[in-house]
This record gives sequence, C-alpha cells and structure tokens, in this order.
Amino acid sequence: MLYVVQGSVVEQHADAIVNAANHTLLGGGGVDGAIHRAAGPGLLEECRALGGCRTGEAKATGAYGIRQARHVIHTVGPVYSARRADACRRELESCYRSSCELALELGDASIAFPAISCGVYGYPLEEGLTVALEVLASYAPRFTRVVLALFRSGEYAVARDVAAGLYPVWEGPEGLVVQA
Repeated sequence: MLYVVQGSVVEQHADAIVNAANHTLLGGGGVDGAIHRAAGPGLLEECRALGGCRTGEAKATGAYGIRQARHVIHTVGPVYSARRADACRRELESCYRSSCELALELGDASIAFPAISCGVYGYPLEEGLTVALEVLASYAPRFTRVVLALFRSGEYAVARDVAAGLYPVWEGPEGLVVQA
C-alpha cells in the first residue's frame, strides 16, 4: 500500500527511510540534518566513506540511532530550474526509482520518503508530489508499505489534492491511503 502521512520521515516505521541529501552526503539542513541528528555520528562516519552521490542516484548506509529502520537511503534531488524542467523531472524520477531499487536489493520490505527537492531545492510542490506519487505507485506492489511523509501540514493538504487527482484515495488511521 501507498500512504501519504503528515510527519517526519525520521519517525516512520519502515525498513528503509530515504534521506534527501546533498552531494557530499555529510549532512545539511532540513530532512538531511534531521536524519543525521537522529542517527548519530556513525552515520556521518559511514557517509564519509561513500565518496558523495550524484543527482538522481542513491546510496545506502545503516540507520544507526534510528531504531525503527534498517537502512538510510541517501539520494540527491535536482535543484529546480524552470529552464531545465524536463531534465529536473527525469532526475527527480530517478531519485525515487533508484531509492526503491536499492531498498529492494537490500531486502527491505517497506520504505518511507520525504518530498525530495521540494524544500530548499525549489522544486514546485505540486509537480514534485506528482512525480513522487506516480513513481511510488508503480513500486508499491513490490513493498508491503510505501510512505510519503510530509512534514508541514500545508504540504499534506496539497498532496491529498494531487493524489486524489491521480488515484482513488481515502483517509485511513495511518493517513491518506492511495489506491494505485
């Protein structure tokens, strides 16, 4: 099943949680900073050995202090530019796909995502959520649970509208259930 919830990706119970990372993988603000703080120094140490990550790709580490997860999957989203809108969309799709594929390779049965690139990287929220929902819906049958966690209440409301325009949805006890 595919769920849209209001809350932090760090708080989701999933085998893999996805980090909207920067190219260095060495921590930053927003989701990246929250994951690094929750995981503790072991995450930073392992990330240093990965040699960074390119836009649209994904790399995995242990979850360290994030006890409800087995892995953190780091992916680097595009910095949005209207001049490169088509390329940005392909890169964002690649973030979601490569993260799902890596989680499946690692044997993870569930995965939780933030809205990649929709914060400081400037991706328009409705467009970014459309990409996320379309890609995640295609992977949902391969997982027991896929979660799109949106930190701000305004983002959740937009996601509810976007999801309802794409798929049948209903509110469940865990959040919005998307029937893909």
